[in-house]
Amino acid sequence: MRIIENVVTDRGSKYAVSGGPCASPDDARAFVKLLCKNKKFAKATHNTWGVILADGTPLKADDGESGAGMVILRMLERDGIVGQIVVVTRWYGGKHLGGDRFRHVQECVRVWITECAV
Repeated sequence: MRIIENVVTDRGSKYAVSGGPCASPDDARAFVKLLCKNKKFAKATHNTWGVILADGTPLKADDGESGAGMVILRMLERDGIVGQIVVVTRWYGGKHLGGDRFRHVQECVRVWITECAV
């Protein structure tokens, strides 16, 4: 598991990105559960994630951040990344970000792909 904190800060909201190997839906659930053992991530407002399994099956979860899982999946598809889960975590800062939240999710995934994708 690789975690990159403080990727984006905007109007009080803070973003982090995490990722690692993932071969099944059970692996995806286990990854998020392990991430949330860290109290900081357990208290986050949203832990959205996406993964494309080796057989091409896309999995995602928005965790209340509607549409964010699809943003992650599209970026993984575009870069041909298979078998790696990417989790974008947001701590809500008290102000709505509107469409900017999708740009922040994209930036987090971009940072993860650049620094961590294998």
